[in-house]
Amino acid sequence: MFGITGILLALMPLAFGVLGIEVGRFYGWLSGIGIALQLLGMSLAVLVIRQRRVAEEIQQKAKQMTLVLAVSLLFFILI
Repeated sequence: MFGITGILLALMPLAFGVLGIEVGRFYGWLSGIGIALQLLGMSLAVLVIRQRRVAEEIQQKAKQMTLVLAVSLLFFILI
């Protein structure tokens, strides 16, 4: 949930810019909090992957989430 929330928060300034909605000085805050939540989500997914007694299905979901968060972090950092 942290990763998805982070992606949504990081997308909000981009969407506001396209739609022409003026938010003021909060663009940086939204992006920063979004990237921080994505990093938190990625760290939790890596911790799940490293545990030994977790079901294989949950580990596969954690691997997929790690991939999604890595790509989204790369995207938001390069913007």
